[in-house]
Amino acid sequence: MKKTNLTALATAILLTFSVGAMAETMSKTDYKASKDSISSEYKAAKQKCDSLSGNAKDICKAEAKGNENVAKAELEAKYEPSEKARYKALMAKADANYKVAKERCDDKAGNAKDVCMKEAKAAYVHAKANAKVQMKSLQADEKADNASAEANMKAKEKTSDAQHQAAKDKRAADFAVAKEKCETYSGDTKERCINQAKAQFGM
Repeated sequence: MKKTNLTALATAILLTFSVGAMAETMSKTDYKASKDSISSEYKAAKQKCDSLSGNAKDICKAEAKGNENVAKAELEAKYEPSEKARYKALMAKADANYKVAKERCDDKAGNAKDVCMKEAKAAYVHAKANAKVQMKSLQADEKADNASAEANMKAKEKTSDAQHQAAKDKRAADFAVAKEKCETYSGDTKERCINQAKAQFGM
């Protein structure tokens, strides 16, 4: 291989590592600039909501605040990366989506609203459970690199426990949705509907 090609390859590798390093770290100046930008975007989004009224305004405000909270949490995760910071970012997104979904349910009434609220809660439970499993999994991976075989096994057990609990929470939330849908029926039809939901979700 010619010297020029070797030099070009070495330069490309150095540039790749530099880009990777930049992606992993953030200067205090960049952090502050990003924080200010998030704040400005939130103010602008909130201002747009003022032209709306009723529940449309409530939804708009919930979306604006949710986007701000998610952006802040993701910024913190970039500035000081950790499992906890990544978990907080995922939870910020789950919280934001849940609040917006609940506001959207206010446009409905009766059983349709009840089902909507249960579906919003179920989606929130799924997101929370997934975030927790992901955090436990990342912690287990980190311990696997630095710990003994016994500690590694315990970390894997914790991940497995988190997965089982997550599955249980998800089933309970999904069952609540299915059960709420049965409320539109009465008598034997309602009872059959509930029994089917119980069988489906193992309740």
